[in-house]
Amino acid sequence: MTQQLTLALSKGRIFEETLPLLQAAGITVNEDPETSRKLILGTNDPAVRVIIIRASDVPTYVQYGAADFGVAGKDVLLEHGGEGLYQPIDLNIAKCRMSVAVPAGFDYARAVRQGARLRVATKYLQTAREHFAAKGVHVDLIKLYGSMELAPLVGLSDAIVDLVSTGSTLRANNLVEVEHIMDISSRLVVNQAALKLKRERLQPILDAFERASLRV
Repeated sequence: MTQQLTLALSKGRIFEETLPLLQAAGITVNEDPETSRKLILGTNDPAVRVIIIRASDVPTYVQYGAADFGVAGKDVLLEHGGEGLYQPIDLNIAKCRMSVAVPAGFDYARAVRQGARLRVATKYLQTAREHFAAKGVHVDLIKLYGSMELAPLVGLSDAIVDLVSTGSTLRANNLVEVEHIMDISSRLVVNQAALKLKRERLQPILDAFERASLRV
């Protein structure tokens, strides 16, 4: 009996940039999640299916074995903690950076130097907490789930910690990057039990992903 493999992906950039890696493993997804309402998508291989979930949920589905493997951004994995996950490959896809941004004209360097207590809006609490703690800066962290750029514009926060790709959204909202925290890309994550129990089926796909990621 052929072992079923379940791959967890999120819509958007990660899905689009994972497709060539799947193709390198001889796998094509039958439907586009942007046009299909289905949450479980079949592939040309009846033993491989793709589930479409929120990016922040990918590590949880893989950790608990609801998916055998998945693709998640480093930002998501840092917040999750990575428990119960094998992270063999940096896929070099969905690249961006985690940065601190403030309204144009806000003297961030002076505020930090004077030991002011900054209010920082972010959905990346763990990453932001560690970054500012390492700098010895006191912050009040405000958890938001979206539209981070709005927070400093309406006085909710002094700064934001968020992912930046081109920076166009920041510029459109009169915000400027003042600090680069880290570069972000997406990683392959694998359920540790699946790696043992389904290795024969899973390993060739992981190897194909790794070869393809080196060409990205």
